[in-house]
Amino acid sequence: MRSRGNLVCGTSLPELVKLDWLYMPGTLNRNHIMGYLGLCLIWGSTWLAIRVVVRDVPPLEAAAIRFLAGAVLLLIVAMMQRRQWPSGSEQWKALLVLSVTIMAVPYGLLFWAEQYVPSSMTAVLYSAMPLLVALFTPLMMHSTVPRRAVFALVVASGGLLLLFPVGLSASGRSLEGAAAILISVVLSSWSVVYAKRRLHEIDSVVSTALQLLFGSVVLFWGTWALEARSHAHWTRTASAAMVFLVLFGSCAAFVIYYWLLKTIQPYQLATISLITPVIAVLEGALLLREPIPLLMVVAIAVILGSVGSVLLSPSEAESSTERILSEKELARK
Repeated sequence: MRSRGNLVCGTSLPELVKLDWLYMPGTLNRNHIMGYLGLCLIWGSTWLAIRVVVRDVPPLEAAAIRFLAGAVLLLIVAMMQRRQWPSGSEQWKALLVLSVTIMAVPYGLLFWAEQYVPSSMTAVLYSAMPLLVALFTPLMMHSTVPRRAVFALVVASGGLLLLFPVGLSASGRSLEGAAAILISVVLSSWSVVYAKRRLHEIDSVVSTALQLLFGSVVLFWGTWALEARSHAHWTRTASAAMVFLVLFGSCAAFVIYYWLLKTIQPYQLATISLITPVIAVLEGALLLREPIPLLMVVAIAVILGSVGSVLLSPSEAESSTERILSEKELARK
């Protein structure tokens, strides 16, 4: 198999335009921007919805029900639209791996942790994801993350430290919850890069449905093994929050997520976790009329500016391609 450098340098101009999406992410268009903003709004609200559900429903059971309901709805859509199913052992293997590493285990830990950690602090802890994805990218994809993007990610993380004070108590459960969230972040970060390499030929709706389905099986097993003595109390508030998590947090969000992952770099898509704490603050101001101090306004401006810089940072492949095109153009002259 040819190396990435040989693949690019030994390719003619017509072939260069058709390079694999893994190395040649497309330019963001209006649909991509709308999808990105939609994900920010949805996942910026899911932290609070999860917090509401786990007050009345055992966490693993809540996560399992969320995934199973989302899987059923998406599978119905996939069958009605006759979408293409995975083919070959490698595609099925990738789906099974991601069902555990990006669905079952991270969300099981996340639902459990939100019993003891405030939703806003959960969002802040999850904001470490872009930096971890930037670390995994060169290790797993053998491509570098632009220095400009790394610098912007560090600046945005600093802005988040201004956005929220430390909100963890010294209790053991609170610290255990924070540790569970960080493990979830590491697994999710690895999975994003893994998915980038292996899901580009699988339909996004089918991929999401199968991962949710397989993930729910693992979570239901966890419910049977660990929550046999716990009982759910489906209050009106918990039910409404679950409907939001199923329809938007699972069905809509993950389909958009995997669609975007085929177009932009993993570290760029991971910047969503930098926006979600900002969404939490703005929702608090709009819905709960919570005040926004000047320092918080400055922090939000820093975060948004840094995220914009990451999204606009050219990838290594794009920079290499521009250099090759320039060299070919000069050679013609």
